[in-house]
Amino acid sequence: MTPQTSDRFTDLGRLVVRCPDRPGIVAVLSRLLADAGANIVESQQHSSDPEGGTFTLRLEFVLHGLAVRRHQLEGALGLLAGQWGMTWRLTEAVHKPRLAVFVSRTDHVLQELLYRVGSGDLRAEIAAVVSNHPDLEPVARAHGVPFHHLPVTPETKDAAEAKALDLIGDVDLVVLARYMQVVSADFCSRFPERLINIHHSFLPAFVGANPYQAAHDRGVKLIGATAHYVTPELDAGPIIEQEVARIDHRATVEDMRRVGRYVERQVLAQAVTWHVEDRVVVEGHRTIVFA
Repeated sequence: MTPQTSDRFTDLGRLVVRCPDRPGIVAVLSRLLADAGANIVESQQHSSDPEGGTFTLRLEFVLHGLAVRRHQLEGALGLLAGQWGMTWRLTEAVHKPRLAVFVSRTDHVLQELLYRVGSGDLRAEIAAVVSNHPDLEPVARAHGVPFHHLPVTPETKDAAEAKALDLIGDVDLVVLARYMQVVSADFCSRFPERLINIHHSFLPAFVGANPYQAAHDRGVKLIGATAHYVTPELDAGPIIEQEVARIDHRATVEDMRRVGRYVERQVLAQAVTWHVEDRVVVEGHRTIVFA
């Protein structure tokens, strides 16, 4: 299911830092890594306001023996955090986050994720596929991924969610890949900033069971998709990625659905990739994405 680990990831680290913006932050962090013998290979930063705003920095670095020396780095970062008011996250690129993918009956987004994981384009492991319908079991099984069928009705929703939590365990990320159920606030709370959803971008204008027909009837010229973190407020979580494709008057409803499937595949796969590469930082109701 997953390719062999590439040597180039073995000693590659990622550091994401947030703190009040003031002079000297980059110099201090660069010196810390240099003193440890690390070589910075990528650096991106953002300030919400140079005068008293919040500074966000993402660094990738190579440090030989990172797995062994990580504790040393964490200790130094802990000392800096107290001095500079920092929050920070240090990860090793060699680690492959474990994903649980929730689906219903449509397979296009799941297929994209399975392909990218299998090809090595998405450095992650799909630990389980969970569905309220049995339709996509052959797809998951063909890729060697455990499939769990958990029917959901209004009467069984709480029990089904509890069972799902037992099945997926301590995964790093949950992906709602066209899962046609609204997850509860309690479920969201188990995966803060670790629960990603995809939906078409006709909302809020065209709701209901057949938004493509409604969009076609109104002569819509753009088909789009939005990937976002899930919060208890329906479809209102911080947006990670969006994309659109243009159509014209010749497009049938099925043409629109086909374009929509293509855009949804690309948008969700990109959002998941950025997340597992520590490129997404939530800032209130929005995100900073170091693409």
